[in-house]
Amino acid sequence: MTTSTPALLTITRPDDWHLHLRDGEALQAVVGDTARQFARAIIMPNLKPPVTTTEQALAYRERILSAMASAGVAAHSFKPLMTLYLTDNTSAQEIVRASESGLVHAVKLYPAGATTNSAAGVTDLLGKCRPALEALQKQGMPLLVHGEVTDPTTDVFDREALFIDQVMLPLRKAFPELKVVFEHITTKEGAHYVRDAEGPVAATITPQHLLYNRNAIFTGGVRPHYYCLPILKREVHRAALVEAAVSGSPRFFLGTDSAPHARGLKEHGCGCAGCYSALHAMSLYAQAFDLAGALDKLEGFASHHGPDFYGLPRNRDTLTLIRKPYVIPEELPYGAATLVPLAAGDTLEWQVHA
Repeated sequence: MTTSTPALLTITRPDDWHLHLRDGEALQAVVGDTARQFARAIIMPNLKPPVTTTEQALAYRERILSAMASAGVAAHSFKPLMTLYLTDNTSAQEIVRASESGLVHAVKLYPAGATTNSAAGVTDLLGKCRPALEALQKQGMPLLVHGEVTDPTTDVFDREALFIDQVMLPLRKAFPELKVVFEHITTKEGAHYVRDAEGPVAATITPQHLLYNRNAIFTGGVRPHYYCLPILKREVHRAALVEAAVSGSPRFFLGTDSAPHARGLKEHGCGCAGCYSALHAMSLYAQAFDLAGALDKLEGFASHHGPDFYGLPRNRDTLTLIRKPYVIPEELPYGAATLVPLAAGDTLEWQVHA
């Protein structure tokens, strides 16, 4: 990492290891925001219908490339890394096809009912998905885990911690060499588990979970644009995530979980879960690392640890952030609707330098 002045930070161009791009008009509206900051992104497969086969993943990739062209994004400047949606019926043969494609880089586990568009998710991981897991381990392809139990009697704030005991520990025992990314961790328990676990385990951390605790959802009333799953937790958990992110451990890396929803679907009687951060992701992360006095650790977290875990080369170009006030827009165009970014109207101390 190189710095010109205390107000200027130049790092290896980062990647986003957890991103929702949606499809159709929504895809065209948001893909440019990510491409302006990140060289690559792991694309989530929870569309309607979900992306469950290699053929579907490659077709989705072509739609992303077409949307990039429509948004004026050069094909060489951003690379979507595709994933498959794991189901109870995913075969070992499909995992091999995905791996051999060279374009599908991971498989995503959504416990059925855990989050947006997860109805087709897994109901019994070790009982029904064992052939797929064996193939993943053999191919060296990561399993990306939405780490929450879905028992409706379990408190929403406890679901990640219980997932470690009920799913992660048995999974690691059965498949000790399987590469696992514990996605968007939100708790002290999650951070400590990843820090101490044996075998190839890593975690992504979102900007909202580094910057905000659950009070943000209720400040002055219910604020739906801070509502995501896994939900924001207590301050002790936010502090633990910051400690993990700035630790320099290669097990923790950037994953925005940026998830666009039309304003009307967020400000709704049953509002959607998801925060849109793609527009200003690196400004948010720089703010979090600056507040922690750890700007020197941002490059590893944002640019090095992710590709190292996935076995991909680090990017060769750079991104520069400048310490200059940036007012987050109140809303953005989103097809025929509008989209409210995370922390709309607030001012950040950093912005991406043109």
